Amino acid sequence: MTALDRLSVAGIAAEVQAGRRSAVAVIGDVLVRLDAYDAIQPAVWIARFEPDALRAMAAAVDARVAAGETLPLAGVPFAVKDNIDLAGLATTAACPAFAYEPEQSATVVAKLVAAGAIPVGKANLDQFATGLNGTRSPYGIPRNAYNRTWVSGGSSSGSAVAVAAGLVAFALGTDTAGSGRVPAAFNHLVGLKPSKGRWSSTGLVPACRTLDCITVFAGTTEDAALVDTVAAGFDATDSLSRALPDVPRAHRRIGVPRAEQCRWFGDIESEYLYRQALAGLDAELVEIDLAPLDEAARLLYDGPWVAERTAALQDLLLDNPDAIHPVVREIVEGGFSYNAVDAFNGAYRLADLARITAAMWDQVDLLALPTAPTSYRVAEMLEAPIALNASLGAYTNFVNLLDMAAIAVPAGSYASGVGFGVTLMGPAGTDRALIDAANAFFPAPASPPPLDLEGRMETVKLAVVGAHLEDMPLHWQLTSREAKFVTATTTAPTYKLYAMAESVPPKPALVHSEDGAAIALEVYELDMAAFGSFVAEVPPPLAIGTVTLADGSMVKGFVAEPRAMTGAEDITSLGGWRAYIARG
Repeated sequence: MTALDRLSVAGIAAEVQAGRRSAVAVIGDVLVRLDAYDAIQPAVWIARFEPDALRAMAAAVDARVAAGETLPLAGVPFAVKDNIDLAGLATTAACPAFAYEPEQSATVVAKLVAAGAIPVGKANLDQFATGLNGTRSPYGIPRNAYNRTWVSGGSSSGSAVAVAAGLVAFALGTDTAGSGRVPAAFNHLVGLKPSKGRWSSTGLVPACRTLDCITVFAGTTEDAALVDTVAAGFDATDSLSRALPDVPRAHRRIGVPRAEQCRWFGDIESEYLYRQALAGLDAELVEIDLAPLDEAARLLYDGPWVAERTAALQDLLLDNPDAIHPVVREIVEGGFSYNAVDAFNGAYRLADLARITAAMWDQVDLLALPTAPTSYRVAEMLEAPIALNASLGAYTNFVNLLDMAAIAVPAGSYASGVGFGVTLMGPAGTDRALIDAANAFFPAPASPPPLDLEGRMETVKLAVVGAHLEDMPLHWQLTSREAKFVTATTTAPTYKLYAMAESVPPKPALVHSEDGAAIALEVYELDMAAFGSFVAEVPPPLAIGTVTLADGSMVKGFVAEPRAMTGAEDITSLGGWRAYIARG
């Protein structure tokens, strides 16, 4: 199957408004895409409008354009997360027992439709928007668009996949603890989380009503900004809506965490990608103390704010608890253990932390943090759903509690194809300033990596330094496993190389040492099964560990136990095994 290209919000709107393309033609293309992707990932959607209904909506847009209306989103197809009301389709919040038929669309949806956008349907989600991973829905698991072995991120899972896969040009999600940012990162998207109250929440099923934000997923910051110009604005029907003026904000001083406060949960690839992203910032990097942000984050799930989720679902929890996904129920039932005293004490402590954060903005213009510290395979998430989900929110949970705006932007790719992202954050009202900063620091890549349309093979990169090099005696152990050559490079300058004594055939030992040097090596790529069989044949005192390359990235590679040094010759000065063999 040919990969589906991303749809452009600005591009479609400009073409339809100018009459170069009809909205009916756009929808015709979307219907073909939907049919093709349904065969791969049917769990992206909970409900969609029938094709004839979509064609009728498109025809109405074409008629409006022909009548002379200027529609900023003319003919642009979009998805609506199924905890946001869309007239004509039930709102389920991924819980069939909760489903209801809304009388009218949410305020934000209505504004988008009035601007010419065409709602395709309701996207899947972690039930009641409780989760950051995308596996907690009775309607199936929307898997990552770039590697279906891995989670899509949540709770706005279907929304992110629908955009990443090119099914719609943008999608509405929601964000209480990171649900509009984590799926954006994992699917190579932009995720704009507006300041609280900037977009109306009328018609949104609450998770934590005082924190919830409707968000947008798009392929570029330009597209996200265009949707924001339509969706933003005060809504008198929403008691939490705010008339927020745009706050100008420079981006000369960027706050980043102290190295010792960064949490990667063992993911060395994330650490490398984040360092690379920061290296590209044309700004002064200022280290900040993450401790108050972390403490605020803990209030969300380890403090009284979990009771706000309980309040939203109290009737269903008491009357029909079995209708709720077991993991979601376990989390939300925890709110019953908090009382009003806990809530007030939590509010007082949050006020203290907000004051500390306010002072931080005097030191930095913006923050640039990892969107998520790691990612997980679906199978891993299902085995440890609460602990692993909590890891994903390490850099997102505090944002709404501390009244920040945020935009998640693509900032690299894991070897798995899953996206890595950086989130820029600023005080409330800096939404447009954040978009400007994102444009300056993270211009959209020419094209995202290929979609997982046929099923992606999991692979591992392996560094070899001795007998497994090309034309060396054990190279056949790689070629017989169809290993693919990636590159010839060196280690970081922190290794020593030894020729082991009495090794047949002769083999080296690579040992990490701060006073070492760069050692020549080759990197190969093997599928997971081949890598496992290769590792099983590695004889002691050698082993497979992690090797840092010259560019700072880390791959699997040969390392040695201490006993490998017995009688060994230090050949570090030669720079590599080939030079040693040539010496004779």
